[in-house]
Amino acid sequence: MFRNFRHNLVLVAVIFFSSIISGCGIPFTNEIIVNRYADALLTKNNELQFRFRINNEILAGHQLYKVKITIHNDQLAAAIGKREIVYGDDQVLNGEFLEVKDKSEKYIFMAPIPLKRDLHIYQLEKMIEKNKAVSIEVFNNQEVLGRAYLTNFSSEL
Repeated sequence: MFRNFRHNLVLVAVIFFSSIISGCGIPFTNEIIVNRYADALLTKNNELQFRFRINNEILAGHQLYKVKITIHNDQLAAAIGKREIVYGDDQVLNGEFLEVKDKSEKYIFMAPIPLKRDLHIYQLEKMIEKNKAVSIEVFNNQEVLGRAYLTNFSSEL
């Protein structure tokens, strides 16, 4: 009997650790902000647009949320003219919260922001991809639901 118990315990441990390694079955491996679809786009009009995807499935327990972009790099903040941008302030009347409507992913394309100072395309790319210049935060009135650095950069130029 003890031998079967030990065998079953080993089997459970193997399944548990293999699920951790593969990323399956553990709820903490999911991301609210889907990083592979989050980027900063430099438009041909010298504007910076933040685009990302929110995983509404993880937000299912929270019906309302906002998204905040924070600029951590002084040079980039000076070029944009802002340190923080809250999605919902301009796009949603009176800065109301966004609603979790279904269990799919929601694309958010923030309005392009004209750069007040010119930055070389390679400077922007390095700031965003390597120096953690921009972060995205999903929050509600009670708590921060998720936070990630924006690490992808693309350009129309």
